[in-house]
Amino acid sequence: MDSSEGMKQVRLALRVFLMIVLIGYIMVWIMMPTNTFYLHWLPHIHAKTDSTYFGNQGASMLIYTFPILFIATLGCLYLHLGKKYVDCDTEGNVENSGLASWKRPVLVKGPLGIVSWIELLFLTMFIAMLVWSFSSYLHGMFASVTQQAAHEGEHVWEAKLESSGLVLGLVGNICLGFLFFPITRGSSVLQLIGLTSEGSIKYHIWLAHIVMTLFTAHGLSYIVFWAKTHQMSQMLIWGKIGISNVAGEVALLSGIVMWATSFSGIRRELFELFFFTHHLYIIFIVFFVLHVEFSYSCIMLPGFYLFLIDRFLRFLQSQQRVRLLSARVLPCEAVELNFSKNPGLSYTPTSSVFINVPSISKLQWHPFSITSSSKMDLDKLSVVIKSNGCWSQKMYQMLSSPSSPMDRMEVSVEGPYGPPSTHFLKAFHDMLVMVSGGSGITPFISIIRELLFRSNTKGSKNPRVLLICDFKKSLDLTMLQLLFPVSGTNLDTSCLQLQIEAYVTGEKEPTTDDQNLLQTIWFKPNALDAPISAVLGANNWLWLAAIITSSFIIFLLLIGILTRCYIYLVDHNSYMIYSYSLRSALNMLFLCVSIAVTATAAFLCNKKQNGKELRQIQNMDVPTPMKSPGTWFHNEDIELESLPHQSLVQTTKIHHGERPNLRKILLECKGSSIGVLVSGPKKMRQEVAAICSSGLAKNLHFDSISFSW
Repeated sequence: MDSSEGMKQVRLALRVFLMIVLIGYIMVWIMMPTNTFYLHWLPHIHAKTDSTYFGNQGASMLIYTFPILFIATLGCLYLHLGKKYVDCDTEGNVENSGLASWKRPVLVKGPLGIVSWIELLFLTMFIAMLVWSFSSYLHGMFASVTQQAAHEGEHVWEAKLESSGLVLGLVGNICLGFLFFPITRGSSVLQLIGLTSEGSIKYHIWLAHIVMTLFTAHGLSYIVFWAKTHQMSQMLIWGKIGISNVAGEVALLSGIVMWATSFSGIRRELFELFFFTHHLYIIFIVFFVLHVEFSYSCIMLPGFYLFLIDRFLRFLQSQQRVRLLSARVLPCEAVELNFSKNPGLSYTPTSSVFINVPSISKLQWHPFSITSSSKMDLDKLSVVIKSNGCWSQKMYQMLSSPSSPMDRMEVSVEGPYGPPSTHFLKAFHDMLVMVSGGSGITPFISIIRELLFRSNTKGSKNPRVLLICDFKKSLDLTMLQLLFPVSGTNLDTSCLQLQIEAYVTGEKEPTTDDQNLLQTIWFKPNALDAPISAVLGANNWLWLAAIITSSFIIFLLLIGILTRCYIYLVDHNSYMIYSYSLRSALNMLFLCVSIAVTATAAFLCNKKQNGKELRQIQNMDVPTPMKSPGTWFHNEDIELESLPHQSLVQTTKIHHGERPNLRKILLECKGSSIGVLVSGPKKMRQEVAAICSSGLAKNLHFDSISFSW
């Protein structure tokens, strides 16, 4: 048995073990609202874990926090072994083909968007868990509500309202525990189950709506209860021991502001308002912890802990200015940015990066699909930016203005982020049909370049490719010129079985504009700029596992020292003297310090290692201009490379004044397995999803790779 087969066996064992741990963790969530858990299991766990070092929060961290961090750490090892020893793109063909029917869309239109059978199954299970938790909590509390009302001089309905408000908060905390997983971009937990943060944004949106609905109902229930029982003064109480109402109100108000500005209409029309108000999550989490105290917030801590690590690593990476080699300005008001990258940096097709240009906006970060292939372009990373919104229009105007030519642009990058493997490139598909609308073609550029590289590799079996493009104007056809690399490549474009059907819907006849001209800008190199590198280097998953483990150990040491050497001397584990809020604030401070120290140390170690490699690269990394050195830093009109242009002419059929009949095209595709990818407007994605889910052709396997905030 060779090393690759051995690593596969190790990964299989890890996967089984992780599944067992996850099932056990889910069972805890199911049992949590029962009397068995609270009256028997939890007291027993507290008796074993309560100590002078951690107090009662030790049990909460053991039950709720440790299992997920353990899964995330072992998941990093699993992903590292797959990246290091196993070809992920050839792995799991049988498994994916068996799950194909579960991945078919079942809901196409509606508030949830496009939902597959497997997504609907897990959503139903999650809702069932929430209903189970709500009913179990409520049943347990209502059992003694009559005696409670008589003892406190309240009406029964008032006591029930108070209990219902408490239960709404408890169930909302369950949802909050999952809220941050989908937006952790470098998450090993997401990649373990084959998800990316870009594809999981919709889950974050679903969870956020549920969380804020439950928490708002929780707050209103208590306000009504206090009003009816003449206890409105409770709204101003910040108790030293127990629940802090003022902190809860601040958390709720900040959450409502985020919620109100996150609906699609406001998010799309007033993106900056949405972007800035969403940073209120810091206030929301801080005051939420102060509201319920740290021990109970351990339920939501694992997801937020992993998010904090990821967010701090992104911050460290964003402080480095990256080397922008050149920009190509297309006549269709699109810009291709070409960055220098570390040859050791690899990424999969459909990956994306987040870009910040301080000269446009110091705070705004925007995601863009990577159009280059890391296997083909070893020292270059490219993105294409279409002039659609305010930010991208400013970018286009800056680069296309002939009156003020640029010789340098400061740019910062976060990423790249993408799936660990691309299942639609695996061998069980006979054909790939890619449907794009407008700038939605950009993810497909990286796929086609990847397939072009594979088609020139001996032993590689590639599917036939049909690219259907929907453009508004003839000038938009120049986006197709970016599909193939420059003429300097030694790859044979004729090896790729590619057919392009381009539809120009806004014009009935081709325009007379010369579509072969574009503008290229070469930027001056700067000693402070560096090629794009992985934030944690080539062994990023091992480094991430080390950060998770070491930061949590340091965190436990800090709170253990604080509790034993100070808090215990004050209250001797009575929990009735030392302020809950102060204890929670110190715990949050220690958590942030432990993450900052370990993440910074790992980042600096990798930066030092990258510096050694990059010094060698920089001596060789001198871009070759398309024209003479005299025009190095100036705008120039050049013709697109002749070889790719000839290949495009041979493989492209242009239709003016009509829209693609997607139903007819897809149903006529021949092959036992047809992978259908769509990237474009919402209506286009829904139309393709409806065709694939109609049952008229069982060989169609749908996948939407569009990214939407």
